[in-house]
Amino acid sequence: MAQESPKNSAAEIPVTSNGQLEDSHEHSFNRDLKRSLPVGLGLSETKITSHGFDSTKEGVVEAGPFPGSSASPKPSVISPSSAAASRLAGQGCDLIIPTGGRAQQKSGPVVLADEVKNPAMEKLELVRKWSLNTYKCTRQIISEKLGRGSRTVDLELEAQIDILRDNKKKYENILKLAQTLSTQLFQMVHTQRQLGDAFADLSLKSLELHEEFGYNADTQKLLAKNGETLLGAINFFIANVNTLVNKTIEDTLLTVKQYESARIEYDAYRTDLEELNLGPRDANTLPKIEQSQQLFQVHKEKYDKMRNDVSIKLKFLEENKVKVLHNQLVLFHNAIAAYFAGNQKQLEQTLKQFHIKLKTPGADAPSWLEEQ
Repeated sequence: MAQESPKNSAAEIPVTSNGQLEDSHEHSFNRDLKRSLPVGLGLSETKITSHGFDSTKEGVVEAGPFPGSSASPKPSVISPSSAAASRLAGQGCDLIIPTGGRAQQKSGPVVLADEVKNPAMEKLELVRKWSLNTYKCTRQIISEKLGRGSRTVDLELEAQIDILRDNKKKYENILKLAQTLSTQLFQMVHTQRQLGDAFADLSLKSLELHEEFGYNADTQKLLAKNGETLLGAINFFIANVNTLVNKTIEDTLLTVKQYESARIEYDAYRTDLEELNLGPRDANTLPKIEQSQQLFQVHKEKYDKMRNDVSIKLKFLEENKVKVLHNQLVLFHNAIAAYFAGNQKQLEQTLKQFHIKLKTPGADAPSWLEEQ
């Protein structure tokens, strides 16, 4: 009679009469196994390998696809709680939580949409920059007038500007005197013409003094005619000098004003940069120094550009001024000399030389036939 082999109570697995595992024990075994497995590892992904009692490996649980199952292994999915989700959102994690309740993390940087620009805020920023620039420039002007601030000076350019302003004042004085002369000459010509008409009338009515009145009438009419010729030359001289003074020179002085404004801005930002460089250098002042350096460079380039523009305009103005004044002064001299010398031909030749056309008195007025 064969002797029964000793059995371990732990190795006994109860079976039913048909050789299958009892359902209650199977459910209990699966529940205990799920508790002992790592989180996220499904039961379908495990395989239990049973060895003999004499084997060195007992109770080995291998993770992998269950034999006979065609399903591919699924990655483990963690469903975070609401508190964990809120903490992840606070840390800037970009999570997409579908309706099924599972959270998936989306890789890639977070892109924020550009904020809509407010026109009112842009205008406010422009006003702020303008106010700050005006304050800096005003402070620089006051400090220069009080003798406390330093200013950038281009000696050669400043001398040329001073000469131009002084010459402008002198040219304006000449222009004013020439206009006075033209007005007085016009009044004299008008008086001579009236006097000539009076002499001519008397020469017809006074038979005894017919020749004397006639000579004086012809003389006054000739003087009036020469005076009109001289008046045309003087008015031509006034028109050209007026263009030179009030347009050409004024345009150059407008560029000079822009240059001086650029110089004040340049000195104002240069002073700010120097004050910042003299102060401490730390995390708070370094960004300010860098920003001040950038603004200083912008205004320096503007100052250099305006200085170059002024130099070029002064050069061309000097050439144009010499040419214009040379012709006008020759005209004025020849016309005055010919008039007072009584040289009518020379006076008329002077006007032809400078292409001056005189307006005939009453030429613009319509005739009596046109008025009908």
